[in-house]
Amino acid sequence: MNIEGDDRAVDRPAPSEPVAVGDAPGSVVCRLEGALDLDTVDAARVLLNEALASPAPVLVVDLAAVTFCDSSGLNLLLQTRLTGQSAGKVLRLAAVPDQVMRLLELTGATEVFPRCATVADALHSL
Repeated sequence: MNIEGDDRAVDRPAPSEPVAVGDAPGSVVCRLEGALDLDTVDAARVLLNEALASPAPVLVVDLAAVTFCDSSGLNLLLQTRLTGQSAGKVLRLAAVPDQVMRLLELTGATEVFPRCATVADALHSL
């Protein structure tokens, strides 16, 4: 989504419904887009919480279209993982961009997030 404000356009995660994947029962795919930062984390949180509310035991977060992620975005992913874990759900990251991967590596978060190269890979590893 592109939101206008202060005479400039800012990329935001697109608010869309989580997509239930028909060929992989028991999973939900949530696609985030644009910057995942302090300005956009609330919109992304709504989307991720909707995905967690589904009965599916596996949540795949598709990050292919994420152009930037800062510490607030990382914190959201970590919180989502913990919330899902408390509900007996597994969170997998798919198509992690290089910038986001560097952030995960620098913070040690690669140890807690299962990652797959593509959404299809994440779904086939169920």
